[in-house]
Amino acid sequence: MNDRSPSSSTAEGMKLIEHLPFDTDEGIASRARIGLMVLATDFTIEHEWRAIMAALKGVALYESRILNDAQITPETLRAMEPRIAAATDVILPGSPIDVVAYGCTSASMAIGEDKVFARIREARPDAKCTTPITAAFAAFHALKARRIGVLTPYRADVNRIVADYIRARGFEVPVFGSFNEQDDGIVARITPASVKRGVETILSHAPVDAVFVSCTSVRLAEAARRIEAETGVPITSSNHAMAWHALRLGGVDDVMPQWGRLFEAQLA
Repeated sequence: MNDRSPSSSTAEGMKLIEHLPFDTDEGIASRARIGLMVLATDFTIEHEWRAIMAALKGVALYESRILNDAQITPETLRAMEPRIAAATDVILPGSPIDVVAYGCTSASMAIGEDKVFARIREARPDAKCTTPITAAFAAFHALKARRIGVLTPYRADVNRIVADYIRARGFEVPVFGSFNEQDDGIVARITPASVKRGVETILSHAPVDAVFVSCTSVRLAEAARRIEAETGVPITSSNHAMAWHALRLGGVDDVMPQWGRLFEAQLA
């Protein structure tokens, strides 16, 4: 304890007590500090991440927003690359961060994970990095899943990027479904019931080892366990997988079955 508390009187007659004694502890981030870059147009990821991390004492989430276009096209996705370093730099500047997560699935593929990580490390050279698709691949390995059913909200040209990117990493995509909606604000309002129906449609067309719901605006996390119980197939999403991956990269290995099978798994 530091005790240095001289007192004095001001001209207004107020007693001023300076240098009051205080103690310090490790703060709210005694286990992990996780930085999250959120798209300027995203309504969903913060809500889902906060729900997942609410019970994890000592794990703190710090966010920034990165400017993006609400219209999801290959061109608008790639336009974000030059902004990544600056959006990283404003997350607790001057203080250490364990993990930095970039919150855009399709841009991570349109730009490329390596380029995203390079831009993050311009500001945070020592942080571990993840993106939704990086996390999805880690999730597929942890779940021992090779045949992946994919559900997205994207238009056709973005869907081609997603399908090609996943297949190029050695996974099979026997069935791919899309809502074909390019406006992020509308995507954020797609109901969880609609997402569940989309998953069921995918499962009705081909056997898969897991289903991946791509896009940080899509709401899936709170329904994941229920959908798995009803379908018998592991399911994850951009937000769901990246929250799990960020926690595991940050050394948080808690088993959280209420969030589905993935949250019972460790990194493979």
